[in-house]
Amino acid sequence: MSSNKPVSSGERVLSTRKIVISGVLAAIAILLGVTRLGFIPVPNASGNATIMHVPAIIGGIMEGPVVGGIIGTIFGIFSFLQATTPLFKDPLVAILPRIFIGITAFYAYAGLKKAKVNEYISLVVAGLVGTFTNTFLVLGMAVLRKYLTAQVALTVIVTNALFEAVVATIITVAVVAAWKRIETGTGKSKV
Repeated sequence: MSSNKPVSSGERVLSTRKIVISGVLAAIAILLGVTRLGFIPVPNASGNATIMHVPAIIGGIMEGPVVGGIIGTIFGIFSFLQATTPLFKDPLVAILPRIFIGITAFYAYAGLKKAKVNEYISLVVAGLVGTFTNTFLVLGMAVLRKYLTAQVALTVIVTNALFEAVVATIITVAVVAAWKRIETGTGKSKV
């Protein structure tokens, strides 16, 4: 059997490429967590801004919502397993919201591309959507589960969200543009 032959799973088709890319990007998210490179210390209630969600955004943009969802799920599970606070020891806070990071990034990107919006603008918006999905869903669930007050969550959004969104967007645009450049084999980006 050819390594590029898709493996059918019900109505979804997951190719060998998508499985490998999911694994590589999930490993990068885990590496960012284990080495603490994915956490940027900030002086607020959260203690850290994160870029650990970026691989899920990139996976969603490059390979679709299933891959984005897989990477987000693996990021969430890692966050849950490494948790040192009750907030992230709850799978409804640590895992569930992260499933949607790459999925929302994909649909934002795909929708803008279908509307013939510029590639760079589509990547910027997808990076922002993925980041805000992580921020709003995690903090929203933390408030619903009574780990944080709405005021504390709002403070974290104001102090972290913009910074995380800018950094995630820069990384997303740079990585996806480079990836597309490599895939075309021309040295010039399709972006």
